Amino acid sequence: MAKRVSTIVQTVIIPARPAHVYAAFTNARIHTAVTGAPATGRARVGGAFTAWDGYIFGIHRELTKDRRIVQDWQTTEWPAGAAPSRLALSFEAVTGGTKVRMVHSDVPAEQANAYRQGWIDFYWNPLKAYFTEGRAAGRN
Repeated sequence: MAKRVSTIVQTVIIPARPAHVYAAFTNARIHTAVTGAPATGRARVGGAFTAWDGYIFGIHRELTKDRRIVQDWQTTEWPAGAAPSRLALSFEAVTGGTKVRMVHSDVPAEQANAYRQGWIDFYWNPLKAYFTEGRAAGRN
């Protein structure tokens, strides 16, 4: 029997240029600076990455520089036997920064609410802080 899955869709404005927001997701050094937790990997299709000290891991499936990222994505809390989710991020320049549209599909249904809030607490808020509090000196 197939496991139940959910899709999380969120849109947020990050106060930085698309190139800088894209880099925050694809450059391990910048990702670490944004989140405060170790990340690994390089921006290469087929390349593996980790975030949050290995809690999140996956493979880059599509990289369109400064515009779009698609990843196979899962965490160490993933249910046994569940396939990775699909994370799609798009970046569009708008007044005030970059509109990020996230579609996170095939998320185990029992974990969807936690990940929905997790995106806000562990990505959107830290990204906004990183680009507004001077930690990204010269990156806006």
